Amino acid sequence: MRWPLAAAIVAAMLAAPAFAQQQEPFEPEGFRTDNYRAPVPATLEGARVLTTAEAEAIWRAKSAAFIDVLPRPPKPKNLPEGTVWRDAPRKNIPGSIWLPDTGYGNLPPAMEDYFRRGLTRASRSDKAALLVIYCLADCWMSWNAAKRALADGYSNVAWYPEGTDGWEHAKLPTDEAQPEPRPEQ
Repeated sequence: MRWPLAAAIVAAMLAAPAFAQQQEPFEPEGFRTDNYRAPVPATLEGARVLTTAEAEAIWRAKSAAFIDVLPRPPKPKNLPEGTVWRDAPRKNIPGSIWLPDTGYGNLPPAMEDYFRRGLTRASRSDKAALLVIYCLADCWMSWNAAKRALADGYSNVAWYPEGTDGWEHAKLPTDEAQPEPRPEQ
């Protein structure tokens, strides 16, 4: 009876690494279109993936445009008169441009144009300029936005998957952020 038990344990140990690899997020062919707050892949084909230390070094050298893509719900249009609306505050990496809602898998044409105009401004119309795109940890929004920048012809895209969560964990400075004005949808 010991032999079958030992064989089962060995088989389980051999299968465990393969099972673990299957559980790691993989890069989808297109954009992620749901469950945006979930573990992200370790890679993004065509982009450089940054650690917090690498993002900090680039930020201190002022050698890139930092793009925050954290979503922000718009003020509801049908609020009763007199209702006070307060946007949730956002602190991002100092000097960043905040282009909210540009990391969804499917963007309406107005938001695609908003994203492209934002990248053009951030890169000063240089498709080879270094762009660092981020959001929060385990946020597919930044992965999608970085992939979208690559698809739009930007050749020097860096994705910072730890986002402001990693930045704040490292006790690096943040600034109160205001989003770039969004188009009416």
